[in-house]
Amino acid sequence: MSSKEVLERKDISEELKWDLESMYIDQEAWNKDYERAVELAKKFENHKGNIVNSSDNLYNALKDRDELYRLVEHIYSYTHLKLDEDTRLGSSQELADKGMSLIIDVEDKTSFFVPEILTIDNDTIAKYLFEKEELKLYKQYLEDLFRQKDHILSAREESIIAQFGEVASAPEKIFSMLNDADLTFPTIKDENGNDVEITSGNFIPLMESNNREVRKNAFKELYKTYYSFRNTFAAALSGDLKNNVFNAKLRNFKNSREASLSANNIPLGVYDNLIKAIHNNLDTMYKYMDIRKRVLKLDELHMYDLYVPIVQAVDFSIPYDEGVELIKKALAPLKNEYLTAMNEGFNSRWIDIKENRGKRSGAYSGGSYDSKPYILLNYHDTLDNVFTVAHEMGHSMHSYFTRRSQPFVYGDYSIFVAEVASTANEALLLDYMLKNVRDKNEKLYLLNHYLESFRTTVFRQTMFAEFEQIIHEHIENGGALTADYLCETYKKLNQLYYGPNIIVDEEIAIEWARIPHFYYNYYVFQYATGFSAAVALSEKILKEGDTAVDSYLNFLKSGSSDYPINVLRKAGVDMTTEEPVNYAMGIFKRLVDEFDELIQA
Repeated sequence: MSSKEVLERKDISEELKWDLESMYIDQEAWNKDYERAVELAKKFENHKGNIVNSSDNLYNALKDRDELYRLVEHIYSYTHLKLDEDTRLGSSQELADKGMSLIIDVEDKTSFFVPEILTIDNDTIAKYLFEKEELKLYKQYLEDLFRQKDHILSAREESIIAQFGEVASAPEKIFSMLNDADLTFPTIKDENGNDVEITSGNFIPLMESNNREVRKNAFKELYKTYYSFRNTFAAALSGDLKNNVFNAKLRNFKNSREASLSANNIPLGVYDNLIKAIHNNLDTMYKYMDIRKRVLKLDELHMYDLYVPIVQAVDFSIPYDEGVELIKKALAPLKNEYLTAMNEGFNSRWIDIKENRGKRSGAYSGGSYDSKPYILLNYHDTLDNVFTVAHEMGHSMHSYFTRRSQPFVYGDYSIFVAEVASTANEALLLDYMLKNVRDKNEKLYLLNHYLESFRTTVFRQTMFAEFEQIIHEHIENGGALTADYLCETYKKLNQLYYGPNIIVDEEIAIEWARIPHFYYNYYVFQYATGFSAAVALSEKILKEGDTAVDSYLNFLKSGSSDYPINVLRKAGVDMTTEEPVNYAMGIFKRLVDEFDELIQA
């Protein structure tokens, strides 16, 4: 059997799959929890009208809500993970639908909860916190609720929104089913003349091929397939964005961006400063594109030339087990507490490693408060995939420490800091590899990899963020998200961000159709801000040692016990200033210049 062939899940050995049995041993166990959740949701309605009458009532309602939400999170997380193993399975689709319906039902039955709490005046809240010690656990939670008071609707209105939730999630589900389950791509010849079917999982490895014809064919065939479904993808994305705009209006926000960032108390200036900083440094990106064109000895640099390593003589082929050992060595500066927990992850089937037919594309870290912090991968033996493992393990370690250090109410971290731990792992891995490099070509290769991290995580994600802002504003101004408008807008941004030294091929205009993060409601800018914060924190760890490691571990353990801006500030990075992004841009410029000098030496 060819190593290029994508297997069915049943043909992959168990040790390469995550251990979902530790969540539910069988369907009967899941059903039991499901029935318990339904009963708890009904019981919770008894709190209606009584929550604010006493400190005891308030505390009991908060405690019961945690119990219910903790159970529902576990139930739904399982269905989500199970579906992603093979999105083609009707049984898994049905289970996921049942899990989503449960969430909608619970949100409906608890929709009175927040509006009722917000009828309490500040003096009464202070009195309750003083007279009942157990309530102090919820002080940060209550303060955050009252911060958002102007955007919380009546109990009836919140109930209607909750009931509408399943309908509102339809566009993302349509995208996922089309992208992961229904869409198939042509077969092309690889660099050895073998037939290889293009998949979401192997597309980037194909784009890294030293054979330009392989790259070009993979690029054109993949995007030709997406283009043939452009109107369906446009309709799905338009529906999702309209839901964001509608919710923002309902909740009395000026626009959808303000509504999204308000949830985590992120100033709009953080978003604006990011785009401004990147625009101010596009000349360095243009220089990097010129270097890439020159080193690859191309008359014309095309979009399908962006992923091939510039240093052709180095071939990093890294099997999974070797990649894991490399990561362990690289993260040694994080000391024993971190390393012990990480080893547990590698040895206890947290990770679903190999691609199989129907499996969700890409990679992520997931799970519930009471489960292992699972990792989904589609591993191919590339250096980029080793960095993906380090990245997702960073997420999972963040979840691991948060869940073991915080009560459920604060047992998750804000999406604003979600990319910090993952990117810090990548920075430490790269630092280790550069320090242990054997020759000039390998150093050049690794420098190129770091430059690519900046390109894809800072510049590209900021381009995504700007695209997201433009298309939301287009809808908010009464425009329609047609496929033509989306393609035209996306192509123009590629031309702006990549500059005059590259041919922005027509096919790239449809790339927006394959990006799942556009359904995440202003998520992507946090990759770029998180990268900037991670660069600063990783340098502190390497330069300051134990003190910085202790601060970093405290950051990982903080969860949502404070606002994300404050959590990061305590770790030593202030994202309300322009300094972190400008600092990252300074490093990018230095690396581009260093690479250029070394390549010519």
